[in-house]
Amino acid sequence: MKKINSIICLFGFLILMSGCEDFLDRTPQTEITEVEFFNNVTDLETYTNGLYGYLSVPYYDYGSDNVSLHNGTNTMDQVVMGNVSSSNISSSITNWGNWSRLRRINFFLVNADKASGAEADKNHYIGIARFFRALFYYSKVQSYSDVPWYDTPLGNDDEILYKASDPRATVMDHVLADLEFAATHIKTTMGTKTRINKYAALTVMARICLFEGTYRKYHTEIGLQSDYQRFLEKAAWASEQVMNSGQFDLGPDYGALFDSYSIESNKEVILQYACDKDLGVMNNTHTVLNWQWSLSRSLMESYLMTDGTPFTEQEGYATKTYLEVFADRDPRFAQTFCYPGFKTSPQNTPELPGIKFGGYAQIKYFPKLEEQRGGWNMNTTSLPVYRYAEVLLAYAEAKAELGRLTQDDLDKTINKLRDRVSMPHLDMAIANANVDSYLAAYYPNVTSGVLLEIRRERRVELACEGLRGEDLKRWGEGQHFADNNEGIYVPYLGAYDMTGDGEVDLAILASPAETGPIDYLTPDQKKGLSIYYLKNSGGTDEGFYLTEGTKGHVGFTAYQKNPRKFESPKHYYIPIPRQQTILNPQLKQPYGWE
Repeated sequence: MKKINSIICLFGFLILMSGCEDFLDRTPQTEITEVEFFNNVTDLETYTNGLYGYLSVPYYDYGSDNVSLHNGTNTMDQVVMGNVSSSNISSSITNWGNWSRLRRINFFLVNADKASGAEADKNHYIGIARFFRALFYYSKVQSYSDVPWYDTPLGNDDEILYKASDPRATVMDHVLADLEFAATHIKTTMGTKTRINKYAALTVMARICLFEGTYRKYHTEIGLQSDYQRFLEKAAWASEQVMNSGQFDLGPDYGALFDSYSIESNKEVILQYACDKDLGVMNNTHTVLNWQWSLSRSLMESYLMTDGTPFTEQEGYATKTYLEVFADRDPRFAQTFCYPGFKTSPQNTPELPGIKFGGYAQIKYFPKLEEQRGGWNMNTTSLPVYRYAEVLLAYAEAKAELGRLTQDDLDKTINKLRDRVSMPHLDMAIANANVDSYLAAYYPNVTSGVLLEIRRERRVELACEGLRGEDLKRWGEGQHFADNNEGIYVPYLGAYDMTGDGEVDLAILASPAETGPIDYLTPDQKKGLSIYYLKNSGGTDEGFYLTEGTKGHVGFTAYQKNPRKFESPKHYYIPIPRQQTILNPQLKQPYGWE
């Protein structure tokens, strides 16, 4: 196991360091030749180990409506704030400039058959390479829709390098063919969940086909609405193969998926990123807590009450305070949002809301044990790359979008997820007869009550796992990228108990000079306060405001001064850097970016 992880870590590092050159500017030359390499199956394994560095393991949803404020840079925020054009966007901050990855994959694919060995063994590694090619093009299609399809390793002088983009339909048919080969030929098990297996390929097939099927259904601009069902049927089929395998089940503890040293034995995990301090394989997950972002009021309101009723049906739900919103909620809420009294270590004082980010801090993925946290990129919790819960959600959604969902389908998918956290079952007839008006307004493209509830379940179960932005795009609900996402509700200026111990520990004031709201406190009480000001002593705002002046939800002045705007269909895509269209005039910008 340690040898395998060492190989994966080394190759991943080398690839990430060398994969930054722009494909259309210069194609990097490979150091491996088919004469020196590709002699046997071991060579194929060694080469494909080097592709694992292309897998990503996100533990955040910034750029989506799940995040209130993100102080870092992400492309979608820049797009909706009007800061992106084909002239100023660079290959280095988009996925346009990573074509060298494709060359490495295609170089392998055209040479792998030269190796000696059993066909089944060779096809296993060819399947892994085609798995990675499918992921590569999936990312490209999400960003640009039409892109050039290449299945050979091109050199700098190849004329085809400068061809026009291929239609989305053509590219996605190639992607599906790659996934079908991978799912057919990759072995069922590799003896460790750090290596890609058949079920990882099926999981990715379900994810990509669900994306493409719903994208075609809800996006008229691409002109593929007549051909969406084929992909949804593939999504349902791939999910069902995993479900019927008997190899996977939901783990008993939702939170343990994201804060454990090892998840190798967790039956929910299909593929994992196994961290090991001795091998130098670690992560940066401690940054989820009050570093650059917090979670949104919108996400908070999505979690049901423990009796299965919507939070948004509670009387006065919109003005419930930080302490009040945690009462009687779906247990996953307090395993995702920092709850009152949460401590990073037993000896520490409870964590307080980071008001400048909105107040709803993220703890999902936060390493709960102090010994798991070693500093920047030195955390030792292992992370799921693909997990069984996503398979269940994909199956339920695909069947619902096809109009073929049954109560039995819900019972073996959504209701298994709810059973894990002791939440009431979703009843199809009741959901369709009593459509949640809050969800219906949030997702105007949908009229089915049960499909709305499936979307709720997906948002809650997969929160902070990097899929929310993809979901909004494929559903045609891009307007939520421009939402002025808010934070906690503050009923007045003054001091608050934010930990639930009955003692005030945080105050929000208009300015340092306006201390009236806390003048009643003793000196000791004031000494222990964490104080936030709407404006500093010079009268400059501190980055946040209250939506009703001296009360209201926490909002952000960056969005107040520069309101975000989502243009459809333009902002479902990003522009190709202009220098690339100059090098290759046959490339055309995506919708609206001309």
